[in-house]
Amino acid sequence: MTLTDEDKQIIEKYALQNAVKYGKAPQLAAVMGKVMGECTHLRASAKEVSPLIQEILERVSKETPEQWQARLEALAPELIEDMCAKKEPVKGLKPLEGAECGKVVMRFAPNPNGPPTLGSTRGIVVNSEYVKMYEGKLIIRFDDTDPQTKRPMLEAYDWYLDDCKWLGAVPDQVVIASDRIPLYYKYARQLIEQGNAYVCFCTSEEFKNLKDASEPCPHRNTSPQENLIHWDKMLAGEYEAKDAVLRLKTDIRHKDPAIRDYGIFRIVKQSHPRPEVDDKYVVWPLLDFEGAIEDHELGTTHIIRGKDLMDSEKRQTYIYKYLGWEYPKTLHWGRVKMHEFGKFSTSTLRRAIEEGEYTGWDDPRLPTLRAMRRRGILPQAIRKFMIEMGVGETDVSISMDTLYAENRKMVDPIASRYFFVWDPVELSIAGAETRTARPPKHPTENKGHRSIDVADRVLVCKDDVEQLEAGSRIRLKDLYNVEITSVAPLQAKYIGDEVANLKKDRMKIIHWAPVDGIPVKVLSPDGEFKGIGEKMISAELDKMVQFERFGFCRIDSVGSEIVAYFTHK
Repeated sequence: MTLTDEDKQIIEKYALQNAVKYGKAPQLAAVMGKVMGECTHLRASAKEVSPLIQEILERVSKETPEQWQARLEALAPELIEDMCAKKEPVKGLKPLEGAECGKVVMRFAPNPNGPPTLGSTRGIVVNSEYVKMYEGKLIIRFDDTDPQTKRPMLEAYDWYLDDCKWLGAVPDQVVIASDRIPLYYKYARQLIEQGNAYVCFCTSEEFKNLKDASEPCPHRNTSPQENLIHWDKMLAGEYEAKDAVLRLKTDIRHKDPAIRDYGIFRIVKQSHPRPEVDDKYVVWPLLDFEGAIEDHELGTTHIIRGKDLMDSEKRQTYIYKYLGWEYPKTLHWGRVKMHEFGKFSTSTLRRAIEEGEYTGWDDPRLPTLRAMRRRGILPQAIRKFMIEMGVGETDVSISMDTLYAENRKMVDPIASRYFFVWDPVELSIAGAETRTARPPKHPTENKGHRSIDVADRVLVCKDDVEQLEAGSRIRLKDLYNVEITSVAPLQAKYIGDEVANLKKDRMKIIHWAPVDGIPVKVLSPDGEFKGIGEKMISAELDKMVQFERFGFCRIDSVGSEIVAYFTHK
């Protein structure tokens, strides 16, 4: 077969585009796909065309990146523009491989050693959304088989279920691993009987040295009968912690030492915090074993896990092979780093709370879902934020501003406006008559008006008046205009209600509060703000409001003092 000059030119331009885009020799599969898309007449002769394309690719590969760039600019500059064009990233969730409507089963498997954080919320939302897409089944499985290092919190079980409900991710089934220890024992015994698991008595240091040297443990070839005796002694509590470990036989020469004969059960002689379990067991499964068994038993079809847990699949496939099972479809995603919080772990947060650094799991400085809820972040905003992030292996570094922007769109139309003055300073106004100000509750929605009685004094923010001097003219928002006559003490005189010439006169507009208003405390990630607000704020318990020129807040409690949680600007 012979290619025309036009065919050769098309092949060359796509070869050059591939080389320039990735900075390396062009790849046959990628180039061939482009060529066949444009040269439809070649599709019937794909087998004969392939080696001809390869010849052109080999010639291009011998050139330098500078030569690729120059040649592509001359041959097809539009392809360079296409590569450089800023494209909108793909948002949302891609279809699940091999998914059938009504047959998808997915699980979210938290360790209940604390409440959900923004990191774990991603797993709740994305798994639940996929299940909705395919009319499948969502399982919440509590991986609580570590009563020592990552000791569960009794409250956390309910916290997770409550937060799932709030997020619109109510599970179809809830499984608690610590209730199912006999199930794991059953499969452990089966693996021992098969000769695929053995009891190891090496110290951790001894086994590490053997493992790193790709040498077998001296107990590896112990007979199944003898291993069963040792296993029963482990279960009976005749060995102490670290005396014995049940290991799975894998490839002792596997290129990854973490895969070599890894442990699947260990002895932990510490009671479990759940009273139903307490000190019933002294032998506990490790996570990769427990998860492998549960994913099969529960019929999980698709698993989403962090790419840092890819080794889990490699370890678990040995169990599936020995037991004759088919492994679920697996997707991996990269880490998500929130700029405002940096690195954190539930264990670290728990210690900090216990030491008094934070007031609790809903402290507004924390990245927990409980804190987000108390601050007034809506579940719809969190779902949209997490879904649009999608599932990809690339690590994501993102600002909370992205979530705040979603939330702002939702709360702005519903949040009533109020005045709140922090660091208040009293302003006396000569010539002002007693009146009732009637600012609107919302600038665009028909929500009615507030009523604020005002005499000849108001409170203003210290920050707003520090730069003022005698003669400065300002507009008290939705009230009237004043001229500063003294800054120490702070005094002014009434100069009218006119609003038409505010811009021309360059008058600063500031908010204010009545001197007989109600004390307000706002808790925020940046600290605590105290001041005075309108009395009508008391009617907004557990609702979102916007404190004008301050930000959106959720009213948390009402009494002699109003406590609000800052949401965002």
